[in-house]
Amino acid sequence: MAALLEVRDLRVTFTTPRGTVRAVDSLGFTVEAGRTLGIVGESGSGKSVTSLAVMGLHRGAETGGSVALDGRELTGLPERELAKVRGRKMAMIFQDPLSSLHPYYTIGEQIAEHYRVHFKAGRSAARKRAVDMLGEVGIPEPARRAGEYPHQFSGGMRQRAMIAMALACEPELLIADEPTTALDVTVQAQILELIARLQQERGLGVVLITHDLGVVARVAHEVLVMYGGRAAEQAPVDALFADPAHPYTRGLLDSLPRLDTTDDAPLTSIPGSPPSLLAPAPGCAFAPRCPRAAEPCDDVRPELLAYGDDRDGDGPQRMVACHFAGARTAEEAAR
Repeated sequence: MAALLEVRDLRVTFTTPRGTVRAVDSLGFTVEAGRTLGIVGESGSGKSVTSLAVMGLHRGAETGGSVALDGRELTGLPERELAKVRGRKMAMIFQDPLSSLHPYYTIGEQIAEHYRVHFKAGRSAARKRAVDMLGEVGIPEPARRAGEYPHQFSGGMRQRAMIAMALACEPELLIADEPTTALDVTVQAQILELIARLQQERGLGVVLITHDLGVVARVAHEVLVMYGGRAAEQAPVDALFADPAHPYTRGLLDSLPRLDTTDDAPLTSIPGSPPSLLAPAPGCAFAPRCPRAAEPCDDVRPELLAYGDDRDGDGPQRMVACHFAGARTAEEAAR
């Protein structure tokens, strides 16, 4: 199946008074229609920068590489042409709906305006579309609530309204950047179930940006683990959770609380700090924090290469950027 979204050699840099920040460096991935790619990593790993680059929303940044949606190259498109694609062919849910929604306009007006921009619809038709979409995402009394303002909605209802706005123009690709941030566990589950249902009904390709591995395990088909602006590991979700090949991935999974431990058991953490993106090390970015680092980790940057028994299979290719992928200790790495 041809990829709906294909990203190749994506690079995003920012010029600052302290130097050039390489926020995303040589990143590539694909997303198929009806499939969900989860992108995970700690803060500063480049997840949100990647999503904004795909949408063409960066200002003041230099971007390079290729972003193709349904076979059409988006990199280098004039802003006017890109605006026609953004919202119509691909849409984004931001992590803070209260700051993304305009406080002076009703929810219905904002969804209707979004629909009118892309379809040149009349006010009556756009209003009806807004009400229909609010009902589709599970907001009760959608006709009445369409006339309310963002501050009158709860956090979960605002996120539902953002999903309604994103899908009003029936895009093929949905990017969700931390869609369950600051929501309680019950509402989180409802939002994830809503996205999954709409994906199944519409055949959406979904990119889910999150730091929550539990969310990824629940809804994603494939996982991209980012570290220091680069891909550390890409794998089908079951394979990644069953046998993480990169030491950073294993560290993330080991840091999750477990039900089979005592209440006073200390939480496991990854020692050290994320790398500086101003002056990236010549070798592996994770080497200073890696329990299995050995020569040549400090001097040679590992390439993202095929890993495991599925190298020649028909499923998603598993890829790992580690000189000693699969090794669990420094001694195993040295051998």
